[in-house]
Amino acid sequence: MKQYIKADPWSIIEEGFDPSLNEISESLFSIGNGAMGQRANFEEVYSGKSLQGSYVGGIYYPDKTRVGWWKNGYPEYFAKVINATNWIGLQLTIDGEMLDLAKVKQILCFQRTLDMKLGILSRKFKVVLPNETVITVDTQRFVSMDDSELGAISYKLTSNKDINLELESYLDGDVKNRDSNYDEQFWLPVAHEASQNHLFLSTQTKKTGYDVGVAASTTLLHNNQPIAAHQFESNVFRASQNFKVTLEAGEEIEIVKKAVVISSLNHTKESIQNQSITKINKLSNTSFETLKQNHIQAWDKLWQFCDVEIGGDVKAQQGIRFNIFQLLQTYTGKDARLNIGPKGFTGEKYGGSTYWDTEAYCIPFYLSTAGSQVARNLLIYRHNQLGKAIENAQKLGFQNGAALYPMVTMNGEECHNEWEITFEEIHRNGAIAYAIYDYVRYTGDEAYLSEYGLEVLIGIARFWKERVNWSSDKEKYVILGVTGPNEYENNVNNNWYTNYVARWCLEYATKVIELVKKQNKSAWQQLKTKTSFREEEVIIWQNIIDKMYLPYDQQRQIYLQQDGFLDKELVSVDSIPKNQRPINQHWSWDRILRSCYIKQADVLQGLYFFEDHFTKEDIQKNFEFYEAMTVHESSLSPCVHVILASQIG
Repeated sequence: MKQYIKADPWSIIEEGFDPSLNEISESLFSIGNGAMGQRANFEEVYSGKSLQGSYVGGIYYPDKTRVGWWKNGYPEYFAKVINATNWIGLQLTIDGEMLDLAKVKQILCFQRTLDMKLGILSRKFKVVLPNETVITVDTQRFVSMDDSELGAISYKLTSNKDINLELESYLDGDVKNRDSNYDEQFWLPVAHEASQNHLFLSTQTKKTGYDVGVAASTTLLHNNQPIAAHQFESNVFRASQNFKVTLEAGEEIEIVKKAVVISSLNHTKESIQNQSITKINKLSNTSFETLKQNHIQAWDKLWQFCDVEIGGDVKAQQGIRFNIFQLLQTYTGKDARLNIGPKGFTGEKYGGSTYWDTEAYCIPFYLSTAGSQVARNLLIYRHNQLGKAIENAQKLGFQNGAALYPMVTMNGEECHNEWEITFEEIHRNGAIAYAIYDYVRYTGDEAYLSEYGLEVLIGIARFWKERVNWSSDKEKYVILGVTGPNEYENNVNNNWYTNYVARWCLEYATKVIELVKKQNKSAWQQLKTKTSFREEEVIIWQNIIDKMYLPYDQQRQIYLQQDGFLDKELVSVDSIPKNQRPINQHWSWDRILRSCYIKQADVLQGLYFFEDHFTKEDIQKNFEFYEAMTVHESSLSPCVHVILASQIG
């Protein structure tokens, strides 16, 4: 956790406002419900440094690839879950002065809190405006875990003297992604509407043609009496309501804003406007507190199954709950079309796309904390994209139903455009197969194999069969020109982890074929026809299994990360000056590639997955050798190392 965040077992707390840290806080305090999410942007206007971010799960844009030198096989785009209509907007003008924390005379106090137990983002601040008026604000906001299409805000304000307050509550669809490759706006206007009771704005993604409709209602309460909007208007990218109220010193007003966000992922385009407006009007009779309590109860049910308690270390307790909270609000398992973006709904980094992180790191959490259907849906997601995985392999020259799952995807197509990742980090195929194994082993749901799993395993096994080649020199099958999990080595030969997981995939596919043949002959016959499977394929796989090359150093009794690893100068991480860490921000890529330094678990990733294949002594020797050279410049690294460290004591 960032050092300025106060340690607390259940909350993320920022006390005092530092504008230079605001974008970090917007990420840390983000909220979501699996279907949509939002950065912790301020409701009121903020002219300082900020990254606006409202996201709708599954709604993406294929941003055209931008590279300096095009290579054959490069994906044409990078898919991004994109910034969508901003529904939280409140513009407050007090005696002619706009409330803007970047322009106030003084901030007397400021606290931003994310209550992870309740799923509530709150903020309290007290500021002095340029005209000496002192304003106190208390806000609460959530996106509902009870109703995945709902978000709500309570915004309370008091003043130390009589004021005239003007409020504009608005929807803003004129949004962009900061990481747009060509500074392009990704949305087209569709429809807009404003009335005294509600606002509506719908937009459509370019190219992919998804429609997103947002309907909102705003209630301004003064002395518990609603103040009606005196003006309302809309245009192609904006809809707004305007209110005026005179506030005496010490009196409180409360602004309650509710929003319904729906998309053509779940509704017909023709029905979006009517359905969203109908729903927001129905919600006008439900109080903010009632909606909040429904949301809190939904969170409580989730926490009952997945909380981890750590005694004696508040920061560790806060950290583990933060990780659990992010997983829960990023993916709920209700929709097999969705997946887990590496940074969830916290910002634009990684584009909200699917990576191998889901299968390698996230599925065990859901297996342990939720019903089996949640993890099953994650696996069905990959089965649904098997056809695209076969197409991805065909683009690289593979045939006969070989499947290469993408490193980065939204719809099954590869959309990562760094050649050393796109073409070479093929170990990702192993993570998909391992997740199937993990799921079946944990749940006992062997029916999944005949329904979905085996078809995926056959495609993956066929890929490995084509990707290996016979080395006459070694008299073994080898895998050349790859990048292992350690992305600080590119285009290496015989990465141990890749070779090992490839061999294991062939073994597992073979075992599952025999299992399905035995348990469900009719399902096997259908699958055999569907995949044009030939019995001799298993014989070829077995030959590769028996003769796969796995680099090993007899002297040190360790598995070699790749053929040339011992040619490097083997120096521990301790020798790197602190002012040169992280090395990916201080060293040239050439220097990193020639060094022995390891970004994340590589050989150790294999020992973590297949720990029952190795002795404790094997694990300890490899851990002691590789951990000393690992810089842990990936969030995927410390977890694997600490699990192995715990195992070996």
